[in-house]
Amino acid sequence: MDPLDRIDELIAMVEQARSVPMSRNNCMVDRGEMIAALDDLRAELPADLRRAAALLEERDKIMEAGKREADRIISEGEAEHARLVSVNEITVSAEHEGARIIAEARAEAQRLREEVDDYVDTALANFEQFLTRALASIERGRDKMHALREIGTFAGDEAERPLPF
Repeated sequence: MDPLDRIDELIAMVEQARSVPMSRNNCMVDRGEMIAALDDLRAELPADLRRAAALLEERDKIMEAGKREADRIISEGEAEHARLVSVNEITVSAEHEGARIIAEARAEAQRLREEVDDYVDTALANFEQFLTRALASIERGRDKMHALREIGTFAGDEAERPLPF
């Protein structure tokens, strides 16, 4: 029987006992019956107390193991957090470096474009000057040819003579 049931049984025995005349709180109980019930309770209690102590000890071990596991999980979480922060810092640093390299490349490309534009503009200007001189030379040559033709028309037979140039 469960020790708590034994205690309830003892309480019931005391409640059902006859009261001592002229007393409210005193009662008469069968001494042998009460001693036997208390001996039974005493015999059961050590086993139950050992079981309870063992359960408490097991509970303490489980709680300690749980605390160690919680500490381990927290430690791993902190380590993972630190790793992720480090990876994030590396990523941010790489993004900044990438943006800097792209900006430098764009600036260099713009500088090269401007240099090429200047070179092409200079080459075209030189070519324009050459063409202007060539056109002027062509125009002078045509003017001479027209002038000679007019001279040749007024001179008459002198057309058979060789041209002066």
